[in-house]
Amino acid sequence: MTDLQKIYSRLFDSFGPQNWWPADTPFEVMIGAILTQQTSWKNVEVAIQNLKDKNLLNVESLSDIPNDELEKEIRKTGFYRQKSKAVKNLVSFLMEEYQGDLDKMCTEDRQELREKLLSVKGIGHETADSILLYACIKPFFVVDAYTRRALKRLELADTDDYEQIRDFFESSLPKETTLYNEFHALWVELGKRHCKIKPLCDNCPLNDMCPHPSKTE
Repeated sequence: MTDLQKIYSRLFDSFGPQNWWPADTPFEVMIGAILTQQTSWKNVEVAIQNLKDKNLLNVESLSDIPNDELEKEIRKTGFYRQKSKAVKNLVSFLMEEYQGDLDKMCTEDRQELREKLLSVKGIGHETADSILLYACIKPFFVVDAYTRRALKRLELADTDDYEQIRDFFESSLPKETTLYNEFHALWVELGKRHCKIKPLCDNCPLNDMCPHPSKTE
C-alpha cells in the first residue's frame, strides 16, 4: 500500500463518504466549478440558487443574459466580473464546439478535452479538472489549496506546481474516478477540520504520519 493509499484509508475511516460534487446536474457542476474559485461553497450555493430561481441555470439562458445581469446574480461569490466573463466564455465554448450538448462534450477524448477547456479564458487547471472529474466523470485528480497545504506538511510534496502534484496522485493511485472524487473531497474535509493555515493537530487522523512541528508546540 502506498502512502497515498494509506492516507486515503485513514481519512475515509475517520470522515466517511463525502458524496461530492453537490449539484443536481453536470451543467451545474461546470458553473459551480467557476464560481467556487477563491470563495466558500456557501457563497456558491447562494449564487447557484439565484440562477435556479430565475431559470438561468441552462446553456441557452446563460448565453443570452447580459454580463451585468449575470454579475448581479453571482455577486456573492466575489470576483464576480471575472467569473461572469468566465461563465460566458465557457458557455460560448460549449455552444460553438458541441452545439450546447454537454453529453457530446464529455464523449471527447479526455486529454483533448482537457486541452480545449484550458484554452477557455478564465478556466484554469483546477476548474478544468473539476469539470472533467465531476461533470464528465473522467479520471483527473483535482488539486486545490487544501491538498497542497497538507501534502507539504506531510512532506509528500515540496512544490506548488499543479501539474507535478496532479501527476504524483495519478501515478500513485489507480485511475478510478470514484477514488479521485472521494479523495479530493476528503482532503478538503481534512483542511476544514485540522489542516488549516493554523493547524489543529489534536485528533487529526494523520497525526502519526505527519512531521509538522505544530504537533509538538
